[in-house]
Amino acid sequence: MEETQEEIVQIQPFEQLAGQKAPARSSLWHRFALGGIMLVSIFMNFFQLGQNGFGNLYYAAGVRSMLDNWHNFFFVSYDPGGFVTIDKPPLGFWLQVASAKLFGFTPFSVFLPQAIAGVLSVLLLYYLVRRHFGVVAGLLAALALCLSPISVVTNRNITIDSTLALVLLVGAWAVMRAAETGRLRWLLLSAVVVGIGFNVKMLEAFLVVPAYGLLYLLAAPISLWKRIGQLALAGIVLLAISLSWALVVDLTPTSLRPYVGSSQNNSEISLALGYNGINRLIGQFGGGGRTNAPGGNTGTFPGAPRTGANGNATQQVPEGFGGAFESGSPGLLRLFNEPLASQIAWLLPIAILGAVALAWQRRPRLQEDRQQQSLVLWGTWLLTMGVFFSVASFFHQYYMTEMAPAICALFGIGLVIMWRDYRRPGWRGWLLPIALIVTVAEQIHILTHYPAWSQWMIPLMVVLCVIALAVLVGARLAPRINVNAPGARYLLAALGVGILALMLAPTVWAAVPVIQNTTAQLPVAGPSQANSFGGNVAGGRGDNAGIDQALVSYLEANQGNATYLVATPSSMTADGIILATNKPVMALGGFGGSDPILTTDQLAALVSQGTVRYFLLGSFRGGGQPPPQFLEDIPGQFQDLIRDRSGGGGGFGGQQSALTSWVTQHCTVIPASQWQSSTSNTQNVPGPVDANQLYYCATTH
Repeated sequence: MEETQEEIVQIQPFEQLAGQKAPARSSLWHRFALGGIMLVSIFMNFFQLGQNGFGNLYYAAGVRSMLDNWHNFFFVSYDPGGFVTIDKPPLGFWLQVASAKLFGFTPFSVFLPQAIAGVLSVLLLYYLVRRHFGVVAGLLAALALCLSPISVVTNRNITIDSTLALVLLVGAWAVMRAAETGRLRWLLLSAVVVGIGFNVKMLEAFLVVPAYGLLYLLAAPISLWKRIGQLALAGIVLLAISLSWALVVDLTPTSLRPYVGSSQNNSEISLALGYNGINRLIGQFGGGGRTNAPGGNTGTFPGAPRTGANGNATQQVPEGFGGAFESGSPGLLRLFNEPLASQIAWLLPIAILGAVALAWQRRPRLQEDRQQQSLVLWGTWLLTMGVFFSVASFFHQYYMTEMAPAICALFGIGLVIMWRDYRRPGWRGWLLPIALIVTVAEQIHILTHYPAWSQWMIPLMVVLCVIALAVLVGARLAPRINVNAPGARYLLAALGVGILALMLAPTVWAAVPVIQNTTAQLPVAGPSQANSFGGNVAGGRGDNAGIDQALVSYLEANQGNATYLVATPSSMTADGIILATNKPVMALGGFGGSDPILTTDQLAALVSQGTVRYFLLGSFRGGGQPPPQFLEDIPGQFQDLIRDRSGGGGGFGGQQSALTSWVTQHCTVIPASQWQSSTSNTQNVPGPVDANQLYYCATTH
């Protein structure tokens, strides 16, 4: 009877099962294979990196502002004047600031830490899987992560989820050591690493805590009560590290620091638990979470115009339900359907079946069986994140970058385990052909939403899969019909063809943004539904999105002794001006315009003191009702929501309506001919959206 001490595929499983010896040259080809995968990862993450601008100007403006001084750096100030912070914790952006300090402030230098993190994640996942399942499993896992569409596109973006993915993989290494040895120091190290992850992306880092905790609780070779006590101690360390920076910020007098952006009470802890925490699950956003996004979508609306640096809306084509703002309807099959499936689910069926194959190998003996420990880690990681992304209402697609390592690990592990079972008699030998069929079927289901691509990818994928299945199934049936089965070399070749069929679509989806060199505010892999080779354009803005140099020149020439160059309703207008001038710009309502930073009395005092003189307001972003032409271009379920939010209490109105009303009542309008170039108006944008006004508030009326 097999015992758990047996290492299923510890050394060169494919060669051994093929009846070959493991010559010394095997290690050489393993190194070449790993080197090739790493070169592919470097290409995918670095080719044309940053050549198409920042994409996300909000975070780019924050990095630029943090370069100015230590005060802005520590508090992650969005603007050079230290008025409001960005809506995330500091560590990921500190790395970007350090890179920009070393190499200059360019898109490449800001993207560099994420690209490096993506490459290192591939190498670390290889090591983690190889430890218990051999080189081949590690190589397959690394290849899958190297070509994971959502991982690649996130690695090439200013968002810091790829940095978090690397941190969580380091934590996985530490907790695996802790479970193997029962030593407290490794467990505490994993808690410290997750705490660091919290300071990269807040509560998103805690999605791995169930996997880490369950692994140690079930597998550590010490008494149960000692395990529980050590886990409690690790929890204390985790909270202490996680909340350290937030507590320092919250304990700093508000007069000595920026307002905490996207919070409703100027608290980093509140931001972590609310806007970046529970609100992501229950679907509340903006305005302190008072409004629910319909249909499980995020708080940004498809096709909504972003206001450029001249105050004019930048034109966007409405993306319907396929853009970066969509997460689909919550439910059991959410991850297997568009719009999420094309980002993360290409290999999800075979990863799940691989976990099942490993779980059925033998009876559980978690304290002795290293492979079962890996199953607990990667299986719980996948399950926890799968449940969250299936039920959560408020998240962007690139958040699923943290789910990719578990899928890729189980893909590599599952293929090796199912190959081993395939080479033995018994019903489990059919799992490998079944996994190929189910996974290709899911990929065909995804591709049917992209006719221009499916017309050639589906036939090619089906042909490759049929070839692989014909050989694999034929070999299983051959003894029953007294026919000689194909040799091991042919079976390995057939399996290779099957793997090629599985990797075709995700490779294309990962490669499209790389080759097309698309840059987006919210990264999305693959082609858009709007065209056959559009890339991830949904929600993005170029670095020159509506920047009117005439406006910038006018403001700089007339700033005088004012601290702030201009004030705008939100960052959506301010970020381009900050990047163009590196001067303080006051975003009155933070990122989306909903932050209650100032009262009208406080604003009046700032004007009286000469702190700010100019206000750039628009009829829609400035707190008015959206024009009918704009509402006609967006899905119907968003229209009532936007009308409600623009009137009061939401991101477009409420406190900002009171501030902008005060400005319009007490300040002087500057004629557009003095500050706006004749070519600044964006074409094909409804007039009421780009009807912006510049107000001068040193002389009130």
